[in-house]
Amino acid sequence: MFYLTYMLSELRRRKARTLLTALGLAVGVGLVVTVSALSEGLDRAQDKMLKPLTGVGTDMSVSRPISTSAGKGGGPGGGPFVRLSTREQGQLRKENGGARVGLRKLGNPGERFSRDDFISTSQLSFPASEQKKVAGLPGVEASAGALTLSAMHVSGKVPEQPQQRGPRAGAVVGGPPNDIHVDQRTVSGIDTTKPELGLITPGQVQSGSYFKSAAKREAILNQSYARRKQLHVGDTIELAGKKFEVVGIASLPLGGQASDIYVRLGELQDLSDRKGRINVIQVRATDSSEVSALSKQIEQSFTGSKVTTAEDLANRVSGSLVDAKNLSNKLGTALSIVGLVAAFLIAGLLTLSSVSKRTRELGTLKALGWPQRLVVRQVTGESLAQGALGGLLGALVGIGGAALASALAPTLKATVAAAASSPGPFAFGHGQVASGSSTVTLDAPVDVSLVLLAVGLALLGGLISGAIGAMRAARLRPAEALRSVE
Repeated sequence: MFYLTYMLSELRRRKARTLLTALGLAVGVGLVVTVSALSEGLDRAQDKMLKPLTGVGTDMSVSRPISTSAGKGGGPGGGPFVRLSTREQGQLRKENGGARVGLRKLGNPGERFSRDDFISTSQLSFPASEQKKVAGLPGVEASAGALTLSAMHVSGKVPEQPQQRGPRAGAVVGGPPNDIHVDQRTVSGIDTTKPELGLITPGQVQSGSYFKSAAKREAILNQSYARRKQLHVGDTIELAGKKFEVVGIASLPLGGQASDIYVRLGELQDLSDRKGRINVIQVRATDSSEVSALSKQIEQSFTGSKVTTAEDLANRVSGSLVDAKNLSNKLGTALSIVGLVAAFLIAGLLTLSSVSKRTRELGTLKALGWPQRLVVRQVTGESLAQGALGGLLGALVGIGGAALASALAPTLKATVAAAASSPGPFAFGHGQVASGSSTVTLDAPVDVSLVLLAVGLALLGGLISGAIGAMRAARLRPAEALRSVE
C-alpha cells in the first residue's frame, strides 16, 4: 500500500514532468492510431469498390477464350491461344451462324420484322459437364456454371432494295437503313440453385427481389441498364420473342462480372439454342491459400481454359484510391515507427533526467535499507503509470486525428480496366468485368482494438523508459547520493 501511495505522491509532486512524459508518449501513440485508422479506411474502401468476381464467396472464374490467330506469346495480349478442333469450329459456326442481319430472309420489302440473335464474341462455350469435372477437383468447395452472351435485337421494315450482304452483328458496315433499329444487350444465364455463386447474388439486388418463381420467366437488370432504358421492377422486357418480368434491379460492384440482363441459365440456353452449354464456371475454393494452386490445376485439367482470380482483378484497379493505399503502405508504417521511436526516446530521456534530479532522494531510500529491487520497482512503476496516462491521452489524440482525417478526407477514385487479353468489342467471362470508374469518400474508423493498441504501446514505452531510469537508479551509491544537492 505504501508503494502505491508513494508512487502517486511522486507523480503529483512532479506534475509538469509527468504530464510532459505522458504527452510525449501520447503524440507517438496517437500518430499510430490515426495512421492505422486511415489504413483500415483505405482497406474498407477497396473492399467496397472492388468485390472481386461475384463478390460473395467466389474465388475464381473459369472461361475458355477464343482466338483465331496467335502472336509469339500465344493469343492476343499474350493470353492463351485456343486451337479449335473441327468439331469446336462447327459448334462456333452453329452458335454464331445466325448473327448476320440477313435482310433478304426477313420478309418481303416493306414488311415489318423483329428478330434476336445471341452471339459469343470472345470465348467459346463448352459442355456443362466440364463444370462437374471442375467441381470434382481437390480443393474445390463449390462451383456453378453460367452463360453470358450478346443479344442483338433487330427490328424495323424490310427495305425495298435490301443490301446484298448483311453486316455482322455489332458491326453494321455503313450503318443500317433508317427504318431498321439495332439494340444490343449483354445477357447472362445463371444457376439460381446456387445464388451465392451466381454472376449476380441476392445481396447485390438494390430494389425488388432475387429470382422468386420458377413457374414464370423473370429477369434482374443491371442498375445502369435499367436507368438507361428507364425500366423498373414490375416492367417486362422481351428476349427472342419471350417476355420476362423484371423482378429486381441490381448494383454490381466495380470489378464484378457485368451484364445488362440476368435470367435463369436454362432459359437462356433454350433461347440461344445452346442447351447443355455454358461459358463461365464460378469456383469457390475450400481455403483461400489454395486458390493459386487450384487455378493452375484447373488450367491443366481443362484444355484451353483461362482462370481469373480475385488477385488478377485487383491488379486491374488504378486511380487515386490505389495511389493513396500504396502511399499508406509505404509511408504510413515508416511514419508510425519514427513517431513511436521518437516518443519512446523522449519518455526515456525525461525519466532519466527525473532519476538524476532525484539522486539524493533515492540514495536516502537506499541508506534507510531499501534493497535495490525496491528502488527499481519504484522508478519502473512510476514510468508505467505515466505510460498508462500517455495511452489514454494517445487514444484521444488518435481518435481526434482520425475524426479530423474523416472530415477532411478527399473523395478517392478507383478505375477498373477491362481485360487487355479479351479480343473483340465485348469482354466476356474472365474479361467481362464492370470496368469503369467509381468514387468513394474515405473515412478513418477507430475500433476497440486500436484503442487497446494505443494503451499497449504507451505501456511499452513507459516500461522502456522505466527500465532506462531503473538502470540509472540501480547504480546509485548511498554515500555519493547523500553528498549531492538537488
